[in-house]
Amino acid sequence: MSLRDRIDPESREPLDALLQAIPGGFNAISDIAIRRQTVTGIVAAMAADIPPNPNVTKTDHVAPGPEGSPDVPVRVYRPTAASGNLSGLFVIHGGGMVLGNIDGEDQTAIMLAETLGIVVVSTDYRKAPENPHPAQVNDCYAALLWTAAHADELGIDATKLAIFGGSAGGNLCIATAMTARDKGGPALCLMMAPYPMIDDTNTTPSSQEITDIGFWDRSANLEAWSWFLGGQPADQYAAPARATDLSGLPPAFVDVGTLDVFRDEDITFVQRLIQAGVPTEFHVYPGAYHASEVLAPTAALSQRIWATRIAALQRALA
Repeated sequence: MSLRDRIDPESREPLDALLQAIPGGFNAISDIAIRRQTVTGIVAAMAADIPPNPNVTKTDHVAPGPEGSPDVPVRVYRPTAASGNLSGLFVIHGGGMVLGNIDGEDQTAIMLAETLGIVVVSTDYRKAPENPHPAQVNDCYAALLWTAAHADELGIDATKLAIFGGSAGGNLCIATAMTARDKGGPALCLMMAPYPMIDDTNTTPSSQEITDIGFWDRSANLEAWSWFLGGQPADQYAAPARATDLSGLPPAFVDVGTLDVFRDEDITFVQRLIQAGVPTEFHVYPGAYHASEVLAPTAALSQRIWATRIAALQRALA
């Protein structure tokens, strides 16, 4: 079977529609500014069809950035009818370290706040290539520190704070958790990192197998890592697969599709987490490509992916 024939049929339909609209996918747009505008425009068009949710309130804030750096945008979502301190989830968006923004995570954050009855704190961060590593993890850690320092004000139970991020956000989820471990806090009760982008070497079998899908395949990943690192060698906070010590990290949840370029680096990383004594839950989804649940939210496979994540978050934040 060809690579495309192995994709879950329901999940393949919106991918094919995207490739018809933008032949070659987003990465066929060589100008990064135009690529960002295209992605932002598509996300905004999708959001325009969704009515406001009166069950969740959202407020915008800024967290002090790392020393000598700009402040970090933060958006807080809270169930409207809730009172008292709730569990908290710190969310980091994906985009290969070069795309995306806090608006693009809006619907996911609203859904999680309402479904779980929690406070969601979503952060933005500076992007490569204009701002290479370590700008991204430094911004995320600064925003996490702000969240913990303002927990009472935000109505968060600081003893029940988890961190979430997919793809590049999964990298930053893990790297931020490692930074919190190495700098003495804040404490986290779970790090949930769907299909994290964690290995800069691009030498695994899946990194060479997953080509020409048109949505975050090998060529896209090579370009993103080059921009993200900006010519410098990767350390463990840029590429968590390089970390030599994974002990002391919070309990972990990782998932990935069989047709994801990150499949094999994530499998290896999960093995190492388990060997380091980190309680870890891991799921591999046949027929899923990178972020297929985002492109095909109504597919039965996507619904199963989200149901499994939500159940894990409920257990961790209960």
